[in-house]
Amino acid sequence: MSSDPADRRYHLHLISDATGETINSVARAALSQFEGVAVVEHMWPLIRGKRQLDKVLEAVENHPGVVMFTLVNKKLREHLQAACRGLQVPAVSVLDPLIGVLSGHFGVVSRDQPGRQHALDAEYFQRIDAIHFVLAHDDGQLPHDIEEADIVLVGVSRTSKTPTCFYLANRGIKAANVPIVPGVPLPEALSRAKQPLIVGLTNNPERLVQVRRNRLLMLNQAEQTDYVDIDRVKEEVAHARRLFAERRWPVIDVTRRSIEETAAAILRLHQERLDAVP
Repeated sequence: MSSDPADRRYHLHLISDATGETINSVARAALSQFEGVAVVEHMWPLIRGKRQLDKVLEAVENHPGVVMFTLVNKKLREHLQAACRGLQVPAVSVLDPLIGVLSGHFGVVSRDQPGRQHALDAEYFQRIDAIHFVLAHDDGQLPHDIEEADIVLVGVSRTSKTPTCFYLANRGIKAANVPIVPGVPLPEALSRAKQPLIVGLTNNPERLVQVRRNRLLMLNQAEQTDYVDIDRVKEEVAHARRLFAERRWPVIDVTRRSIEETAAAILRLHQERLDAVP
């Protein structure tokens, strides 16, 4: 067998007693540090009984590899760890170290209740309301009640306004987005808005043309339009930057940022604004 990791396929088993979002995020973050390694992910969500877990262990035996898990039930954890020792595969509890530290710091024993992060509490319904708000206020819709937004993103086409708004909504933030369209004035309500944090998003013109061309290809539309003309796009971006400067809106360049990184920068601005309120 080749010693080159690129020539091998590694199996990774992600076991969760909830939806698996947490362990999937942790695994993605860790795997991003290893280039050229072929990993086959096996996702096992909602594992809450021994019978379910035994079926997962059969799959681990057939495809041995590292096991990562978030199981709060002590008996299930012990059963999984004992079985993994027998199979001679590593088993890593993702949340145990953090829960242990927090328990010691708070002086409170954890509840060991699966899926508590998805409980139908006030925070959950706040996220649902935020998602509905994003849907209703996407791409400049319903500008008359933009004052109800927590955050408003403004930018030319294809500056990641919509996906960033949905990411923010998952944090319970009511986000709206308004496009800057050549020859079309911004909504008057945007100039009058006092409550929301308004953030301008911009992008490198060359990168913007590339993204727009890909969009046109997906829609089977003609590629030779002002929408992707580099000189026109440069004018759009320059015009947008002048608007941002005139209105003193903070600006984030999304050229080299992921949606998550853009959202993190926006959330930091939002928190700084909240902290500044007496």
